[in-house]
Amino acid sequence: MIDKLILVGGFLGSGKTTLLAVAAKRLAKQGKAVGLVTNDQAPELVDTRLLTGIGKGVSEVAGSCFCCNFNGFTDAVQSLDKQGAKIVIAEPVGSCTDLSATIMNPLKKFQPDWNLAPLTVLVDPTRLPEIFGAAKSEVDSDALYIMELQLAEADRVLVSKSDLLSDTEKKDIQTTLEKKYAGKTIGFISSKTGDGFDAWLSEIQSATDAGTTIVPVDYDRYAHGEAVLGWLNATATVAKDVDGKKLLTDVLTAFHIEIKKTNSEVGHVKMSLNVNGNEWVGNLTALKGNVDVRETEAKPGGAMMTINARVQMPPEALETLVRDLCGTFGITIDSLRCLIPGRPNPTHRFSA
Repeated sequence: MIDKLILVGGFLGSGKTTLLAVAAKRLAKQGKAVGLVTNDQAPELVDTRLLTGIGKGVSEVAGSCFCCNFNGFTDAVQSLDKQGAKIVIAEPVGSCTDLSATIMNPLKKFQPDWNLAPLTVLVDPTRLPEIFGAAKSEVDSDALYIMELQLAEADRVLVSKSDLLSDTEKKDIQTTLEKKYAGKTIGFISSKTGDGFDAWLSEIQSATDAGTTIVPVDYDRYAHGEAVLGWLNATATVAKDVDGKKLLTDVLTAFHIEIKKTNSEVGHVKMSLNVNGNEWVGNLTALKGNVDVRETEAKPGGAMMTINARVQMPPEALETLVRDLCGTFGITIDSLRCLIPGRPNPTHRFSA
């Protein structure tokens, strides 16, 4: 029986996957059996690779968001239950919203024995001025609409990357969020330093106010906010004798240079590279952001790359860009899917 089901939402690039990894490791050190659920519009996720080996297992729900595949989501949680997980942390796809109406409250009816944690939504502090119209943004207005809905329906709002904020900035953000979302619990967290994790994990495991806010959603705007993004997942083979960190850095940097030419905003670009069991992961979370590449835990395998890119550009252009870059760097593409997400069609939607 699942003791706690924790959903962590938030837009692309907010840091959800890193938060899941850190949280699962901390809970495991406390002797708790943790399972993880990832989600995307297509299979072959960097997130799943990154989280594999942590806790009791990782289940991937691919091909649609949780809300449009409610049964697939519950099947994933039940599979982790059978593997011995007592706490399950699930990460919906970054462009997903309306979770309170389509996941949290349906679970109360159809899985009444599951102990739900409050819906946590993670937000990148650099996006907040854009969401609230206080700063010019290259992000499509309907994608910003999705971000605002995510915050509005949250039971808990967590501001990520808090290590980059001064005390004054934290205070200003806290004041703004408390004014905008009166009554919501606001927190700050840093996956890099660990600040805020103990407080959040302790509180989220004992609290019971899950799915307390259902917001009205304009599904035309929601659908368009997802459709402005080209969505690409690919796997590829590299030479076995390459310098993994250098290759991953060079590919991501070249990708960044190309999208700057068309001013195409980034949801996120994630790439993982395994060379003879050594593994690196690279991230780019904003057009004006920086390429970040770090070594992660060694995993079996070798000479393979996984690419996930969500960029505000036509999928045909995104696919051409990735294929050209792979050709330039001598990378052989094994599989590639590039698409625009379809219109959200929830399995269930509760009005209260």
